[in-house]
Amino acid sequence: MLMAYEATRSFQLTETSVDTPIMSASTQVLAGKKVAVIPILRAGLGMVDGILELIPAAKVGHVGLYRDPETLKPVEYYCKLPDDIGERDVLIVDPMLATGGSAAAAVEFLRARGAREISLLVLIAAPEGIHEFNATCDHVTIYTCAIDSHLNDHGYIVPGLGDAGDRLFGTK
Repeated sequence: MLMAYEATRSFQLTETSVDTPIMSASTQVLAGKKVAVIPILRAGLGMVDGILELIPAAKVGHVGLYRDPETLKPVEYYCKLPDDIGERDVLIVDPMLATGGSAAAAVEFLRARGAREISLLVLIAAPEGIHEFNATCDHVTIYTCAIDSHLNDHGYIVPGLGDAGDRLFGTK
């Protein structure tokens, strides 16, 4: 939720009135474009609920990618997005930005389907992944909590967390 707060800080707001049980109150709500949260399956699912706490009207799509263990290149296996993806501010979420390949592939898939305003939210990033992502993805802002030291020979972030999906879902 805190990352989403930072990533949406520049979104336009408008004033509205809300009726509470006590009285009417004036408050700010998002104006203009709607929001889509797109987790990269499966580890990105762990970040969705916090964002929806902040932006409950956001639509959630999904991009399924896995990293080929030999080539370290992303392979798409699933993509389901809101029909109006081109009219939404898109937040791609994935806990780790390691090689940058999966995140860059997700941006390509989204742009091919009409998305234009895209941000990437990751918890931990490697310098190599940031460099690769920025070299291939123009006009996408990366939000991260930490930049770790480097990638190891297997493309894992050091010190990192290991496989974020396995840790989140207890599958390894």
